[in-house]
Amino acid sequence: MAHAKYIFVTGGVTSSLGKGIIAASLAKLLQARGLRVTIQKLDPYINVDPGTLNPYEHGECYVTEDGAETDLDLGHYERFLNVNTSQANNVTTGRIYQSVIQKERRGEFLGKTVQVIPHITDEIKERIQILGKSGDYDVIITEIGGTVGDIESLPYIESVRQLQWELGDNNSLVIHLTLIPFLSAAGELKTKPTQHSVKTLMESGVQADILVCRTEHELSDEIRTKLARFCNVKPEAVIQSIDVETIYDVPNKMLLEGLDRVVIKQLHIETESQPNLKSWNEFVIKHKNPKSQVTIGLIGKYVELQDSYKSILEAFIHAGAENEVKVKIESIHSEYLEVDNVEKKLSHLDGVLVAPGFGERGIEGKIEAVRYARENGLPFFGICLGMQMAVIEYSRNVLGLKESNSIEMDDNTPHPVISLMEDQKNILDMGGTMRLGAWDCKLNGGRVSEIYGNELISERHRHRYEYNNEYRDQLEQAGLKTTGVNPKTDLVEIVEIENHPWFIGVQYHPEYKSTVANPHPLFKSFVAAAATFKSNKNK
Repeated sequence: MAHAKYIFVTGGVTSSLGKGIIAASLAKLLQARGLRVTIQKLDPYINVDPGTLNPYEHGECYVTEDGAETDLDLGHYERFLNVNTSQANNVTTGRIYQSVIQKERRGEFLGKTVQVIPHITDEIKERIQILGKSGDYDVIITEIGGTVGDIESLPYIESVRQLQWELGDNNSLVIHLTLIPFLSAAGELKTKPTQHSVKTLMESGVQADILVCRTEHELSDEIRTKLARFCNVKPEAVIQSIDVETIYDVPNKMLLEGLDRVVIKQLHIETESQPNLKSWNEFVIKHKNPKSQVTIGLIGKYVELQDSYKSILEAFIHAGAENEVKVKIESIHSEYLEVDNVEKKLSHLDGVLVAPGFGERGIEGKIEAVRYARENGLPFFGICLGMQMAVIEYSRNVLGLKESNSIEMDDNTPHPVISLMEDQKNILDMGGTMRLGAWDCKLNGGRVSEIYGNELISERHRHRYEYNNEYRDQLEQAGLKTTGVNPKTDLVEIVEIENHPWFIGVQYHPEYKSTVANPHPLFKSFVAAAATFKSNKNK
């Protein structure tokens, strides 16, 4: 295709309807037809990026290869498409305004009064088209966060209106995701909220081309016709999105509803091929038909909100399907894990994953979980802070350095086995200042070399504190082996215990790189180890 086509996904009635999953599912269908597709997310909040947000606010912060701290929806995009995203795939209002203000300070507007229109909207349009102008993609799907009618979203909707006019006919379309609620007292599905939502969108000058209707009950032909008539869309463009067992069912549901066909027709895209979902469906079948089950304890301090560990949970789904094992996740709050109750809470598990995080709260519980797993031969996987907790636990209970700690938790610890990198010590700003994105790691024997099958790997990072190399020799001699280091900085990336069924801590975030097409090797191996542990336990 000579020029990229643009699809805008907006939401109405309520948040959390699943715009990201619909966008990713449509992208998967178009990709399965041979088109080059990417997805970007426009977030209306004024934070420059989600890096400084508490996970309870927006769930996890997802990190791209190039080190962008982004919305968790980008994780869905990568897991569905198996294509890397970048800084250009996530734009926030904070970043838009920051860029415009910097231009104004440099005098680039030649003394003009800086306004939402045209300066803010021009900046938004420029960000939307960066990926399209690269020549790498046939279709750009842009998901607009928030709900139509929100004051925060207005500049984005206005930008869509302008851009559709500028792009010309058949080069863009708008998909509006909305809710068809079921009123149990009346026993009816109601279309009025959707009608009002579409009307609100039209008041901003944007006409929805396709309606995707979230519903708990099947939409009748009568309701579809009513929606088409009152919302000014074609009958085939009223798409039902009914609740499903797993998000990985959604592409097939959208295929049955003909979402991709309607898009291709409206955008005049020439493609004769039908979507090839063979490998996708093989994964779905394995995921839904496991031969056994393991229970993994997820030890964290944000466990009340599952989205806080979204990429980890999805990585377990990918690894479980690969092993034909159902991975049941038991969330355990580290703040309430103590010496007195750790056995009661962990003894029935087949494996323990100590999750990433920041700050002092709940770390003693994480250390107790590490100790229990180490002493009882329970498969252990530590990610980022989880790896650091393993180093602290080993230093305290094996080396005998009882007051070992991270200086993140205790500035005055006599044994700072986890410390700050030199280039981090004078940084005051919190946002975007950590070790972020893809960094190389050279493997040095151990179980990880077998798992990866390569000597040099690349993994994504998001952290500020590091393993203190001053304690490396002591820890190595005591049995906590360093089996992966950064080849340029010599910073420790991976630790292992050799005489343990499966005990690995990694400084990076392997969950960010797990996709449906390529489940992460560490998660695959950990799930297999948990299954073996359970089998041996039951003998």
